[in-house]
Amino acid sequence: MNISKICGKRNRYKKIYQKRERTGSEVAMFEHKDFAMNTEITFKIFGENAPEACDDAMLGIRQLEKKLSRFIPDSEISRLNQAAGKRPVKISPETRDLLSLAICYSKASKGSFNILTGALMDLWDYKHAADAPEKTKILQISPFIDYRDLILDEHNQTAMLRKSGQSVDLGGIGKGFAADFCMDIFKERGIASAFVNIGGNVSVLGNKPDGSPWCVGIRHPRRENELLAAVKVTGKTVVTSGDYERYFVDHEGKKWHHIMNPITGFPAESDLISVTIIADNSTMADALSTAVFVAGIDEGLMCLSKFPETDAILVDKHEQVFITSELEKYFQCIENIKVNVIERK
Repeated sequence: MNISKICGKRNRYKKIYQKRERTGSEVAMFEHKDFAMNTEITFKIFGENAPEACDDAMLGIRQLEKKLSRFIPDSEISRLNQAAGKRPVKISPETRDLLSLAICYSKASKGSFNILTGALMDLWDYKHAADAPEKTKILQISPFIDYRDLILDEHNQTAMLRKSGQSVDLGGIGKGFAADFCMDIFKERGIASAFVNIGGNVSVLGNKPDGSPWCVGIRHPRRENELLAAVKVTGKTVVTSGDYERYFVDHEGKKWHHIMNPITGFPAESDLISVTIIADNSTMADALSTAVFVAGIDEGLMCLSKFPETDAILVDKHEQVFITSELEKYFQCIENIKVNVIERK
């Protein structure tokens, strides 16, 4: 990822909240809250270069959003969607990298993760819907939900969608990509300890200044404002997908959440209600948390077996908790809940 090209000249943006202070060990701490990519972003950065690193990270996030959001009319993804079935469009190296990774994770998950769900998301329109769309309408657009119809031309730096009406939506991977970008910025600016939370996607750099690991809370999927557990991590990312964040309730009282099963065209109804992935790379964790949530425990663990550097916390519809065995010594339940340890396949 070309950091200097994305960031360009640093400028000052509107700050929602900002704080500078010294920690007990006299390490400068810079805390900042902002809003981009349609979500709240929180930084805690330690070191003398922290304010400049934060400025660069936020500027970079905004530049990525201008390229990747399908809701910005002149973004690269919007132009790709508008040209679907007609012609290839030029894309930047950052967009190419993310689309290439998305294809990789789609193949690895056998389509449980799929970025060609834009038309499906528009049909369901969970922000404004009062009822599920008619099944006939879902069947009509199902041929357009095929990640194999995204064609990347490395030589000409272009992307194309095969069929008119197809639409890329990067909501299941974009925040992770932005978090990885932030970590790269911090390393380049000489930061050794940092925390960033992009809409629930948490990434940390190194340990806390006192040398102890970061402690990241995992939200309870059925108890509002309560934690289920916490994990202690060093230089990792912690990403959760769940059915409790964005949803609507229809006139019969059925809840429809926003995580789509690209194969059925309906919100995913597996045996899981929450999936947390712990990994070195936030782009991967973002995509895999969605893929495992859609696939369910058995198929999801088979998918994770292709990524041995990842760990997982799974909560099923009976609120049983499952964790991968490598995570056992870093995992702590907030209350007395039985934890089932899974040996990796």
